[in-house]
Amino acid sequence: QVRLVESGGGLAQPGGSLRLSCAASGFTFSNYAMKWFRQVPGKERGLVAAITGAGGGTNYADSVKGRFTIFRDNVKNTVYLQMNSLKPEDTAVYYCSAAGPYDYWGQGTQVTVSS
Repeated sequence: QVRLVESGGGLAQPGGSLRLSCAASGFTFSNYAMKWFRQVPGKERGLVAAITGAGGGTNYADSVKGRFTIFRDNVKNTVYLQMNSLKPEDTAVYYCSAAGPYDYWGQGTQVTVSS
């Protein structure tokens, strides 16, 4: 059974940091690119960051470049999103996704940036 379980969301102050984790199981993790998306009510889900299966390639939305870092541990079958210098506009539900022969999604974790 495929599972993607996000954790690490919560409340952060502007300028603060959070690290999201997404633990994967049920598929060959290293064969899949992993992505983080986010969504706010009334808007489409948008790509935040992506990383290749081996971890050698990454890309980011312009809005998070220089502040967020995606990385993965293919031994622990986990992908991370380190979020620094958080802004109120980063408030959203964050989802991890596995992109490969099939696409898989996690259930999402809420991130709220507010003073």
